[in-house]
Amino acid sequence: MSLVDALYQLTPSPWLLLLLILLISLVESLALVGLLVPGVVLITAAGSLAGHQDVAIPAVLSAAFVGAVLGDGISFSLGYSQRERVMQRWPLSQHPEWLARGARFFKRYGTLSVFFGRFVGPVRPIIPLVAGMLHMSPRTFAWANIVSAALWAPAYVLPGYLLGRSWQKLLELPAELEAWLITLAIILLFLALMFSWGRAQLVRNGRVYGLVAGLARRFPLLRRPWLAMGRQGEVPLASSLLLIVSLGSFSGWTLVVLAFDGPLPIDLQIQQLFSTLQFPMAYYVSEALARLGDSLGIIALILPWAMWMLWRRHMAALLHWAAALGGIALLNTWGKAVFGRVRPETPDYLLGSLAYPSAHTSTAVVVFGLAAAFFATVIPHARRFWLYWGAVALVTPMALSRLVLGYHWFSDVIGGAMLGLIVCSLINLSWQSRTRLPLWSCPWHILAIASAVLAACRIFLLPAV
Repeated sequence: MSLVDALYQLTPSPWLLLLLILLISLVESLALVGLLVPGVVLITAAGSLAGHQDVAIPAVLSAAFVGAVLGDGISFSLGYSQRERVMQRWPLSQHPEWLARGARFFKRYGTLSVFFGRFVGPVRPIIPLVAGMLHMSPRTFAWANIVSAALWAPAYVLPGYLLGRSWQKLLELPAELEAWLITLAIILLFLALMFSWGRAQLVRNGRVYGLVAGLARRFPLLRRPWLAMGRQGEVPLASSLLLIVSLGSFSGWTLVVLAFDGPLPIDLQIQQLFSTLQFPMAYYVSEALARLGDSLGIIALILPWAMWMLWRRHMAALLHWAAALGGIALLNTWGKAVFGRVRPETPDYLLGSLAYPSAHTSTAVVVFGLAAAFFATVIPHARRFWLYWGAVALVTPMALSRLVLGYHWFSDVIGGAMLGLIVCSLINLSWQSRTRLPLWSCPWHILAIASAVLAACRIFLLPAV
């Protein structure tokens, strides 16, 4: 039995799926735990599976409702009875700003904060705990908890359920591709969980960071490089780990690609999947992204920011950006020449250009990933989540467009993404090696509008190159 077949058979039974939805809803609403768990992703995935198996909608909504009520109820009881102990335990002992943020929200909206807080991501797992700590009336909390959960359940579960009921019919997928989609969904869900957990653990207040710091202090061989990396403040542990993982992954993946004389089996499966997406809107959007991701498009995106850095004499930042873009261009050129992999289809303007790695994907990872990393240095740790996932949301359509157009194999896109992460981590390590002038004072809204205008001109007025 193949791995794909095994994963396909692991789809939960209806009763187990209902229990899973209840547990996800409970954990997503549970005090503090909900901050560390991508609840929206999990509940959407579980709802999609329920829709795919045609589980009764009342049962699905009831499971989500009960879980949400229990999660907020447990959080309220914990705050009501363990007020002082909660403040002294991890993670509130290391992140008091979470509690302060919830207290400000509660002070602003009063008893309605429990109702409103259910739908506000950053404070959702905190508000019931704060309400209990401030000894809100249990009866008042109960009605707010029940009413908000009754609205929350359909709002969060039904979109995923509808997706599960309709995706196969809308796309008319071959039966053998369904297993591949489940496999990819599981992989993406696992990566989302690891990213959300790892991001919080690799900063100064994280447990992994503390563990590594303890090992470095204990062993003389590790102490000197640790102190050297931390001369300017926090040790860039996340960037170092990203470099190690991305470099190892790119090397291993490239060896797999070279071992096949032609496309990988998964390349053919994914190509068959995307051949079903040949409707006009997908093609036009992909063509626009192809123009945005070429050399002229990248120049259009970067030019306003580069001019501002030059004007304000942020030469270090400008040189790092130049090194990143020049480096990824050289690596893509070198990789295509060395690996010599032929594209699935080659349009006229790409004649002579080879496939591996995908330059559009790798360049998009560098541009948006490095932008997120630079801006993350000047905002609180709690808000960096949105920057990084925003970068992922921008890179993903660019990568998928190469598959819709048929200009790359799936393995080309994966290799390009890994190569882009290598360059991002190297540039970020160099940037963090010294104290730099903050970039927070840039007129980001004006520069973003200028980039959008130039990008639109490039897409609609200039031919593909």
